[in-house]
Amino acid sequence: MGMMKSNLACIACVACVAAVLLLPACKRDDPQAAAQAAAAQHAEKEQAADAAVKQFDDAVAAQDWRMARNYGEILQVEHPTSAAAARIKLKLEEIKTKAEAEQQQQRLTALWSYGDEPVKKGGHQLSAAIYSQEPVATDGGGAHPVRLIFRDHPDWGRSAYLVLQAGDFDCYKGCKLKVTVDGKTQTLPGSRPKTDEAIAMFIDDHKTLWKLVKSSQHLSIEFPTKTVGKRTAEFEVGGLEPSKLPKWN
Repeated sequence: MGMMKSNLACIACVACVAAVLLLPACKRDDPQAAAQAAAAQHAEKEQAADAAVKQFDDAVAAQDWRMARNYGEILQVEHPTSAAAARIKLKLEEIKTKAEAEQQQQRLTALWSYGDEPVKKGGHQLSAAIYSQEPVATDGGGAHPVRLIFRDHPDWGRSAYLVLQAGDFDCYKGCKLKVTVDGKTQTLPGSRPKTDEAIAMFIDDHKTLWKLVKSSQHLSIEFPTKTVGKRTAEFEVGGLEPSKLPKWN
């Protein structure tokens, strides 16, 4: 009889333990509790997205298109379903376009180099120079860059000319140069000075060439050489800063 009571007590104890173990499962299966947990998690993610989108908005306000693009892309990757990501989705495409245009303009600007050198009689020689987009074979040998230079000298005045690293221009008696700017072609006069100091050829109508270059993106100049006939040098001129040569404007 005593053993039977002991067994019944053990069974009751096991039942109690089982009931206690089942309590958390019951709570986990509670729809309201699950909904509250999901809502809290969603609110946390939205808060993180809002912090990220603030960085995007600040960069846009500062017109820092590259950083704005970076912040926007990070937001789309890390919080793709957030309200913040949805809000900036269309704006981000516009920012990407601006960032790419900005990078392109910076690349073009870096193609130009500017000089400011004092001269013996006083004053300064100012210059703006750019190398051809691709090397050009001008002497029957290897290809070399061709340089276009605009110069403002206190004594010699303003001039524009091409410089070769090899070969020579066939333009000692003057020549006609085919100049194409953004697809539009015209002819400008050229001349090769009788000097061995540099392999240079002037574009005599430098005023017209300057006007064309400062308002265009792409320039090509076809010129005659002594040994290999006519050759063409192409230049990406869209990054010119006209203010560097103030007297030309």
